[in-house]
Amino acid sequence: MIKTRFTELMGIDHPIVLAGMSGQTSPELVAAVTNAGGLGIRGLSDKTADLIPEAVDAVRRLTKGPFGLNQLLAFAEDDEIRAVLDAQPAVYSTAWPRDNQDLKAIFEMAHDRGLKVMHMVPTVADAVQAAAAGADVIVAQGTDGGGHIGLIGTVAIVPQVVKAVSPIPVLAAGGISDGRGLAAMLALGADGVLLGTRFLATPEAALADPFKKAIEGRRSRVDPLLGPGSGSDRRDHAGRQSRDRSGRRSRNDLDRTLAAASRAKSCYALNSSISAFVGGSAPARAHVSDAARHAYARAAFSSSGSSDRSGRMAAWS
Repeated sequence: MIKTRFTELMGIDHPIVLAGMSGQTSPELVAAVTNAGGLGIRGLSDKTADLIPEAVDAVRRLTKGPFGLNQLLAFAEDDEIRAVLDAQPAVYSTAWPRDNQDLKAIFEMAHDRGLKVMHMVPTVADAVQAAAAGADVIVAQGTDGGGHIGLIGTVAIVPQVVKAVSPIPVLAAGGISDGRGLAAMLALGADGVLLGTRFLATPEAALADPFKKAIEGRRSRVDPLLGPGSGSDRRDHAGRQSRDRSGRRSRNDLDRTLAAASRAKSCYALNSSISAFVGGSAPARAHVSDAARHAYARAAFSSSGSSDRSGRMAAWS
């Protein structure tokens, strides 16, 4: 069992957190992570204020442990923020604030209700701002993440944020999928990790099976590249061939993923599947960023039935 400042603060066994991905973090998935000793977080950015109480009750029916609720503040109205806070989760998880939102006032509302506040940032400047506003935990998210908005890689941004906001606990997010990733982030000074895409491939995730298979399939295609070779020339040649084949597959898979996500109107399925397919390729990321942005606008959380929310999402694109 790994103990960190984060596990002590939250009263949990493992420094592992489920990212609050709206639409894909089912009550079953949130409860499974919490019941296993981590911290499950349910994303509620796709829920209007009247739908939030039932969404929270659905989690409480499955676990007695601590869990969090997440909102992307850029798309959250005041009544929706109050509804989440009034639901009394152990943790209020936030990200993507609008420029005109007062983080300090929002965090104080959470603290007044006895909640811990966890805020995700893509830059050191944002981390310092969140710390000054009173965040109890900062999540440093690298561009490796499926739902990233920053341009700095996880390995680079995590130690920078750790140094900038110490002694506030920092979680690392972006491209982490196993124990090796957790160990690496702890070595960089993080107090735990926040995982999104990896948890989408679990049985409890409310994600269509083709997307789960795509995530799992990407892992199986990458693994052979790490196998043993015989001599540097052979490894270099094999690596070039594998990368070429992988690139062609990724582009074809990406086309299919974009089409499927658009049909399903699933923003997070789109972004996470893109992340799984294209990895760290800068040209691919430049292409995908624009495609993802417009697909987000098309999907616009339409499953919530809120035209106002669709307008806010479209405006963001």
